[in-house]
Amino acid sequence: MNRNNLLNIGVKKKLPYKKNIPITFLSNYNSKILKKPNWIKTKLPISFKKIQHIMSILRKYNLHTVCEQALCPNLTECFHQGTATFMILGSICTRRCPFCAVDHGKPSFVNKDEPAFLAKAIFDMKIRHVVITSVVRDDLEDRGARHFSNCIQAIRQNKNVTIEILVPDFRGVMKKSCKIISISPPDIFNHNLENVPRLYKLIRPGASYKNSLQLLEYFKKLNPNVPTKSGLMLGLGETYKETMNVMKDLLSHGVTILTIGQYLQPSLDHFPVQKYITPNEFQEIKKEALSFGFKKVFCGSLVRSSYHAEEQFNCAN
Repeated sequence: MNRNNLLNIGVKKKLPYKKNIPITFLSNYNSKILKKPNWIKTKLPISFKKIQHIMSILRKYNLHTVCEQALCPNLTECFHQGTATFMILGSICTRRCPFCAVDHGKPSFVNKDEPAFLAKAIFDMKIRHVVITSVVRDDLEDRGARHFSNCIQAIRQNKNVTIEILVPDFRGVMKKSCKIISISPPDIFNHNLENVPRLYKLIRPGASYKNSLQLLEYFKKLNPNVPTKSGLMLGLGETYKETMNVMKDLLSHGVTILTIGQYLQPSLDHFPVQKYITPNEFQEIKKEALSFGFKKVFCGSLVRSSYHAEEQFNCAN
């Protein structure tokens, strides 16, 4: 694999969808493409050997990563450091969020061998803290909770690995799904609120702000010793006051770890960035969040829920 191919890791030949944003929503928001500020930069490593190694392991076990599927700006850095955020239950999502680059449509069957392959890949990659997420699978009776549990149990055979899961909202079966995962709970339970309730119909169609908060609270009730975590994207049209209110809601529902990053438009067919948050603004938001009572807050333009997740985990313990 040459350097040019490596630079295009995760780039999709075919866009996931076009004209996905309702015109009634766009009329209320800026549809122009804002120039990306100079403080948002990603660095390429000098050598791509480690990245090639990670990719070869992923292909060997036919595994997906959200790094590639969601076109994450931190992909080369994380792969170079020998880590990745695994995405289970296939690569096709049953929902169609206008901020997300993951493909949507009719999902494939659930690969029952995936938990074993995942455990082998983690061992081969020598990962000490693994993050597992998934596409939304509204087509499954338990929304994929049993598969999450199977993956956790397979990985638990390696006692040197800590496990963080970033779950969907388990719409309609939240309590049942939480109970399934609680049989063998992870070390960190993460569910992203993403943004403020006023914008939910736009950025998280099919989701509910209230239900997402209840999911985090209910899992914490079942597993009081497992830290719960959530993340926000800024720059979608939210106000400062709305962001503060969301943070207070998260705290009141038991969340102690918070990640806040800049929304970056994956393609011209996704919702446009409404504002670029400055580094100083991120620092002010972090100060406010810590003053509210969060134990750990990770805040910055390129911060993502799984970015430097091992560091986040170690800081939280």
